[in-house]
Amino acid sequence: MTTTSDATVAVRPADGIHSHVPLTGGRLPRGSAWLVLAGGWAFAGVFFALLWAGGVTTTFSIVGTVFFGTVLFDIVLYVISRIVEGPRRALDRLVTSLVSTAFIIALLPLISLIWTVVVGGMARLDASFFTQSMRNVIGDGGGALHAIMGTLLITLAATIISVPIGLLTSIYLVEYGRGSLAKAITFLVDVMTGIPSIVAGLFTFALFALVLGPAARSGFMGAIALSVLMIPVVVRSSEEILRLVPAELREASYALGVPKWLTILRIVLPTSLAGIVTGVMLAIARVIGETAPLLLVTGFTFSMNYNLFNDRMMTLPVFVYTQYVQAAGVSAQASVDRAWTAALTLIVIMLVLNLAGRLIAKFFAPKRGL
Repeated sequence: MTTTSDATVAVRPADGIHSHVPLTGGRLPRGSAWLVLAGGWAFAGVFFALLWAGGVTTTFSIVGTVFFGTVLFDIVLYVISRIVEGPRRALDRLVTSLVSTAFIIALLPLISLIWTVVVGGMARLDASFFTQSMRNVIGDGGGALHAIMGTLLITLAATIISVPIGLLTSIYLVEYGRGSLAKAITFLVDVMTGIPSIVAGLFTFALFALVLGPAARSGFMGAIALSVLMIPVVVRSSEEILRLVPAELREASYALGVPKWLTILRIVLPTSLAGIVTGVMLAIARVIGETAPLLLVTGFTFSMNYNLFNDRMMTLPVFVYTQYVQAAGVSAQASVDRAWTAALTLIVIMLVLNLAGRLIAKFFAPKRGL
């Protein structure tokens, strides 16, 4: 007679003696995979730190640490799981860890970028960098306050211009647009999505040169150039989010006698607010680092300028470019340090804006449940 349980199966060998063959082995503690991963990274980090200290490499390799530490994690986790849990569970863990490894490898360029910018930007990460401009500064010292303010003002103006136009366009395409006009708008938006940034700058320069002359430069012109790049991103992202709103919500509102415009305002937009904010953040991320159009229509200056409609303004991308160009001079290292710190500041600004956008979306999103 054969009996089966959750853990063992009783078999009758030829000699008539029962033996119990385990179907499952032990189980690793919860969180053991994370501990093995951290251990692999730590071991690889120590190895590359020793190479750096010994002069074998010029810098500490964060990419090598993450990559080889993750590969070591795959091997060690499989061996430990095979010893403790058996071959079937070990194979399952190996496949799962390989998927995680592929994801980490895809992140390696981003990890390398952030690490490089942080290391390079720490040289001038001081109070003077955020409180001073580059006016009358030739060598060391100075700061990027004028560039930070210019970036914030121009990006804010571009957002104010782009979001209403893009959101209203997406509402028309989803709620009202039918026939050839909607198809034409969709086609033009797709074409605008692929426009190079320098073309947007040339368009804005030509537009304002007809009215103000070829010597005109201002922050508002830069905002117009960036809005040309932002609008199609806002339209496409908002359109897809609005289409995800269930039709049952609209129909329930119409059944209660609520007009369509009020349904859109009180039902559709609040329901899709989180996705819309995410799309706006993506649009801002698309343009906040643009250099070419701003060089054409905004120019650059070493002084503070808070007026978007008068004279040139400096932005962080242009500041990084000009500092890199000046790196061939006497104070080359000072210019390079300022460029790296400005790049780090730009990344931090984008990070803060994304966090603020998520908080706003979470606060204003419709509450679920009782």
